[in-house]
Amino acid sequence: MINGFTGLAVTKLDILDVFDEVKVGVAYHLDGEKVETFPASDDDLKRLEVEYLTLPGWKTNTEDVRKWEDLPKNAQRYIEVIRDKLRVPVRWIGVGKDRNSMIEIP
Repeated sequence: MINGFTGLAVTKLDILDVFDEVKVGVAYHLDGEKVETFPASDDDLKRLEVEYLTLPGWKTNTEDVRKWEDLPKNAQRYIEVIRDKLRVPVRWIGVGKDRNSMIEIP
């Protein structure tokens, strides 16, 4: 659990619909060493490198999707990676501009 969160909302998933691949930052490295916390110093931030996990994109419009099972498999995998890396369940996924453009995951 992160900061007491029991569920996450992932917004703007539809913005990623056009990419061939999607990168997820999974770790930070400072001067070649993995760090467990985000640095607060400007000097450290200038030297910070991000480790990415690259996932395949889905190249499919998700704006009209309203159920988890209707999301493209690669979009589902992206959400699962976020859930697994943060160890917090994703409860809502925003897929468009409208208020009803939301997938709720029980």
